[in-house]
Amino acid sequence: MNNIQAQYQVATNLNTRISIHDKYSINKQPFADWIVSHYEIAPRAIVLELGCGTGSMWINNLHLLANGVQLILTDFSVGMLETAKKNVSCENVTFCQVDIQDIPYPDNSFDVVIANMMLYHVPNLHQGLSEVRRVLKPGGKLYCATYGIHGIAEYVTDLLQDMNVSGQVNTSFTLQNGTDSLSQHFQNVLRLDREDGLAITNLDDFADYIYSMASLTNMGSVPRSILLSTLEQRMENGILYVPKEYGMFICR
Repeated sequence: MNNIQAQYQVATNLNTRISIHDKYSINKQPFADWIVSHYEIAPRAIVLELGCGTGSMWINNLHLLANGVQLILTDFSVGMLETAKKNVSCENVTFCQVDIQDIPYPDNSFDVVIANMMLYHVPNLHQGLSEVRRVLKPGGKLYCATYGIHGIAEYVTDLLQDMNVSGQVNTSFTLQNGTDSLSQHFQNVLRLDREDGLAITNLDDFADYIYSMASLTNMGSVPRSILLSTLEQRMENGILYVPKEYGMFICR
């Protein structure tokens, strides 16, 4: 996880990627709110979130923690956890550094486990999913959001292929293959797809996003002016349309 740890040591890169969605998503319901709208959290439930990042999705959703719900926010990155502590201030929320491949909690500890936009980073996915299954109580649920292979990364890679820029979408856990992986650990797996895209009006914002993409090689050799010119050629009536493919799984 060395590359991932370096990429997410602090929140800067992640915030750059979040902001592009906040500003330009065609679907005006924030992605985090769409995810949270599918959560079923019973009174007095014990909830574990793995890879919580900045914790931003909880800022407007702390009402879900009423009725005695306990939430443990965890991340592999200490830097992310420090940001999450600033963003989420609630007496029934605690924080812990955790590697999903070695979850430091007993069997049958949690009613709900959440692992959004992070399973594709896990070196040994099935070890991680096995750990999730171990700490879930019988009848407990796993919620995990991810991307599809036909979204922003594919668009950007195709756009820049003539500039000696290459990139490969991490396909270890996507909407397309997630069911197969999850079904090896859970009896019931439901896939939910979200309809969305980006309608970008300020190309500098999207340029910042592209330069933050760790999956692209040689991106640093592309002058910003050339990138902006290439993006401008794709605009229609002052708008650059970029496909998005995101969704989530609910597992029992």
